[in-house]
Amino acid sequence: MPLPLPLPLPLPSPNLSLSLSHSLTLSRTQSDMGSRSEEADGTSKSESLLLTATDGNQSPSPATAVVVFSTLVAVSGSYVFGSAVGFSSPAQTGIMDDLGLSVEEYSVFGSILTIGAMVGAVMSGKIADQLGRRMTMGLSEIFCLLGWLAIIYSEVSWLLDAGRLLIGYGIGVLSYVVPVYIAEITPQNLRGAFTTVNQLMICIGVSVMWLIGTFIPWRTLALIGTIPCLLQVIGLFFIPESPRWLAKIGLWKDCEAALHSLRGKNAEIFEEAAEIRDYTETLHQLSETRVFDLFQREYAKSLTVGVGLMVLQQFGGVNAIAFYVNSIFISAGFSSSIGSIAMVVVQVPFTLLGVLLMDISGRRPLLMVSAAGTCLGCFLTGISFLLQDLQVNNEFSPILALVGVLVFTGSFSLGMGGIPWVIMSEIFPINIKGSAGSLVTVVNWIGSWVVSYAFNFLMKCSTEGTFFMFASICCLTVLFVAKLVPETKGRTLEEIQASMNPFTTS
Repeated sequence: MPLPLPLPLPLPSPNLSLSLSHSLTLSRTQSDMGSRSEEADGTSKSESLLLTATDGNQSPSPATAVVVFSTLVAVSGSYVFGSAVGFSSPAQTGIMDDLGLSVEEYSVFGSILTIGAMVGAVMSGKIADQLGRRMTMGLSEIFCLLGWLAIIYSEVSWLLDAGRLLIGYGIGVLSYVVPVYIAEITPQNLRGAFTTVNQLMICIGVSVMWLIGTFIPWRTLALIGTIPCLLQVIGLFFIPESPRWLAKIGLWKDCEAALHSLRGKNAEIFEEAAEIRDYTETLHQLSETRVFDLFQREYAKSLTVGVGLMVLQQFGGVNAIAFYVNSIFISAGFSSSIGSIAMVVVQVPFTLLGVLLMDISGRRPLLMVSAAGTCLGCFLTGISFLLQDLQVNNEFSPILALVGVLVFTGSFSLGMGGIPWVIMSEIFPINIKGSAGSLVTVVNWIGSWVVSYAFNFLMKCSTEGTFFMFASICCLTVLFVAKLVPETKGRTLEEIQASMNPFTTS
């Protein structure tokens, strides 16, 4: 999900070649002068902590128990996201039989999740800024709980669809606010590792639904889906609000208290407090950018890369396979339960491997390997259905379908699942990150809806053709990354944004 990572950034300057650390040093020197003046005027000591800093580099901060617990509470929302996505595949046969749904009606049920998510994604930034991160997560979970309850007690299709729509709205908001909250509470030296837990928990949520959904009825599966919602709602009462959001709305004392809670009562928070102040002042000084302002010459390359990656990610077929993997295995003549278990075995380890390799191999090589693997997976699956239609080697084609789906799933988990969001957060300048993030999120969910809704119809038209089409798009992704996507590993945000948006430096 797209998020403007709240990293400390320099104040706007015509000379973008200045280093981030040098800019922060200048702004902190000004902070020292300002804080002494304010103390002379009677400013409270607790407020001045956020306006002063000591010289020197910030030392690495440990992962305190509060940070770990707060992250676990937040990623309960990521697990809800994954559970919602993974529910429709194992539940398809049971729901269609019990409620007498046609393929068209179930396609509406499966895809309407993304309609709700699009609405939630559009509103997520405003809600999180107005209500705060914790309250926004709690509000999202209320929508998800109502949605799961509607599904549990559904006897007619419209109530089933209404429940799915409510869950979609909830996860659309969660897809934005969860990684934002994690990024804002973790120390800078741990931020990358902790934010990747979001993607991992989505993957685990999908995998668990696939796994247990093969053995239990769909209503029981929906009831299980309420558990992480309740856990997050309860956990939200015991975690601090984001200190960056508190600073943004001017609650400096509460911001200091949240920092002490997250870093430890005896921790030195002066340096981080100054960085928060610098970031907050930068937001206030830069003009607010609307969505239509993004379509300018200076942002063309960033927008092309950000939107292009999301379009290619979705039209490569990921949600078609995630939503309907059981029906794919059944159509191929393979056991859906064995296939789902095999996908779980593949998906989680490959997601972990991608997390470990991201800062070692770099973004572009991992993306190209991942896209090439998804291309191969779709091609093998298409060959399986082609052999089945030609009645050639029917004993081999189900195995080939399983291999193809597993190759696709493992390859997607390796890079295409998470890296587009990482790159998006790095290439947009701070003054357009909010608007650009909303746009990219909506584009992603629109692509998800189109693919998830059309997939069953495409399969009826030409099964092998559907997967060959996905393979072609995945092949195009390799070329797109090779030609247009920059390598952002080891580069400062200044360097990335100056190279991606050259006209902003003039």
